[in-house]
Amino acid sequence: MPDAGFSETRVSANIPDEGANLTEASVIVSELSDEALLKMEVIQSLLEPSDRPVGERLQEAAAKLGKSVRTVRRLLDKWEQEGLLGVNKTERADKGKHRIEEDWQEFILKTYREGNKGSKRMTPQQVFLRVQVRALQLGLKSPSHMTVYRILEPVIEKQEKAKSIRTPGWRGSRLSVKTRDSKDLSVEYSNHVWQCDHTRVDVLLVDQHGQLLSRPWLTTVIDTYSRCIMGINLGYDAPSSQVVALALRHGILPKQYGSEYKLHCEWGTYGKPEHFYTDGGKDFRSNHLQQIAVQLGFVCHLRDRPSEGGIVERPFKTLNSELFSTLPGYTGSNVQERPKEAEKDASLTLRQLEQRLVRYIVDNYNQRIDARMGDQTRFQRWDAGLRVSAPDVFSERELDICLMKQARRSIQRGGYLQFENLMYRGEHLAGYAGESVVLRYDPRDITTVLVYHQEGNKEVFLARAYAQDLETEQLSLDEAKASSRKIREEGKTVSNRSILTEVRDRDTFLTQKKTKKERQKAEQVEVKRAKQPLSVEPEEIEVTSIQSEAEPEMPEVFDYEQMREDYGW
Repeated sequence: MPDAGFSETRVSANIPDEGANLTEASVIVSELSDEALLKMEVIQSLLEPSDRPVGERLQEAAAKLGKSVRTVRRLLDKWEQEGLLGVNKTERADKGKHRIEEDWQEFILKTYREGNKGSKRMTPQQVFLRVQVRALQLGLKSPSHMTVYRILEPVIEKQEKAKSIRTPGWRGSRLSVKTRDSKDLSVEYSNHVWQCDHTRVDVLLVDQHGQLLSRPWLTTVIDTYSRCIMGINLGYDAPSSQVVALALRHGILPKQYGSEYKLHCEWGTYGKPEHFYTDGGKDFRSNHLQQIAVQLGFVCHLRDRPSEGGIVERPFKTLNSELFSTLPGYTGSNVQERPKEAEKDASLTLRQLEQRLVRYIVDNYNQRIDARMGDQTRFQRWDAGLRVSAPDVFSERELDICLMKQARRSIQRGGYLQFENLMYRGEHLAGYAGESVVLRYDPRDITTVLVYHQEGNKEVFLARAYAQDLETEQLSLDEAKASSRKIREEGKTVSNRSILTEVRDRDTFLTQKKTKKERQKAEQVEVKRAKQPLSVEPEEIEVTSIQSEAEPEMPEVFDYEQMREDYGW
C-alpha cells in the first residue's frame, strides 16, 4: 500500500494534461538543465505508488541528489505548487556582477595595484585589512574578505597567466600564538604582535686599545607577521628590563644611520606593537616593563611553552651561521669546542660589530624572501601588512619611559629636588614647591633627571633638573651610591660637592689599566654616541614660573651648606 504521506491529490496534481499542455511541458523539459532533469526524475519516482516506507525512499532520493531529506521535501512542495518551474533554478539577472558599490570596487582595485607597484608586494588578505580600516573610519559596514577576493580574482588570474606562477598569499594560512593563560593570539597584520628575546653573541670583542673583553649580549625585537627585525640592543649588560626597554625603543623609533654604516637600503620599520609576546624571564615579568606597556598602550603576554618561541629564536641561528661565524674572534656555540685561535684572532670592538650587524639586518635579512612568503621580502610584507599607510611616529621625549626608571619626590623651595643624596635644580620648578612629582632617570647617568607632574591620568613634562656642580660629569646610579658610602665611612657630610670631589679624586688616582667592567662601559658609551636615530621632538612645554620675590636668588657658585642654612634643610 502507498504510504499515507503521498496523497492521490498530490500525485495527480503533477501529471500534465493532454493536448496543448503536453506540448508546453515538452518544450520546458527540453530546456531544462541536467540538474533539473535529475530532480524531475527523482520527484516522479517518489510520486509513483510503492509499498516501500516513505522515509527510506526520501533518504534514497536525498543520496541521489546529494541533498538533505528536508531539501527533498521542499522540492516536492515546489513541484506541487509550480510544476517544472519549481525544480528549474533560474539565474540571477546580476550573475557575474559584484553586488557592491563602485567606490568600494575602485578602492579595492586601487589598493591592490598601488600595493604591487615596482618592488612592492601586497596580498588580497592585506588588501582586506585596508578595507576594514577604511570602513571603520567611514562608519560603514566592511565588505567581506570573500567579496574582496572575488573582485581581485580576475586581476590575480591575469597576473598569473603573465607570470606563469601563482600569487603567494592567496592560499596563506593565519598564524596564531598561544599565551600562558591559554589564549590563542591571532596575528593578522604588521605591528600587531612583536616578540623579544636575548642571546649571547658568539664573538669575542676587544676594547679600543685592543685589549680582550668578552662576548656581548644581543636583544632583538621581531614583528611576528612579517618576521622583520624591528629593533636591537647590543651591549655588555646582561638581560634586564632596561635592556628590553632599549631594544623596544629602537624598534619603535624610525632609524637613520650615517655613511660609516655603508647601507644600501633603509631600515624602514617603525611603529608601536599592540601585543608584546615573550618568554617568562624575570626581565619580561618586571614592573618596569608593565609600566612601559601601560604608558605606550600595548599588552604583554608570556609564551605558553618554549616551542612557541621559534619565530624570535630562529633569527639568532641565521645571524650566527651567516654573520657571526664569518667574523674574527668567533667562538662557536659550544664552549668546549671553542677554536683555540678565537682569543688570538679577536679584533672587533663593540661599535664595529654593531655596524656589521646593522648592515646585515638592513641590507640582507629584512630584504630577503621568507620561504612562506613566496615573492614578498620581509620588509615588503611588513610594509604591505600595515593597517594604515604609515604608523604613528613617536618622539624621543614620548619614549623617555623606555629609557628611564621612575622615582617620586617632592619639590622643595626654590625649585630644588633631592635624589640619591644629590641636589638638583630645574628651570620653572619653583612654582611647584611642596608638590609631589615623578622623576625619570637613566641609571647609567643620573646627573640629569626629567621631571613630570601628574595631572589627572596624564603625566605632563615640566623640566629637566640638573645635579648641581655635576653638569659636566657622568655619574651612574651605582657610582653615586658607592661614593656616598665611601664619604660616610670617612665621617664626612654627603653633598654634591663632596661627591664631585670623590669622583675626581678617584679618576685622578685611578691606574691606567681599567677593569674589564670599566672598559666595557666605555665601549657602550662609544656606541651610544655613534648612534643617530631620527629625532622628532615636540615643542617644549612652556611653564610660567611663579617664584616668590622673597626667595633668595641662586648663587652663581652652588654652596650646599649655605643652602641648608637659607632654607632650613
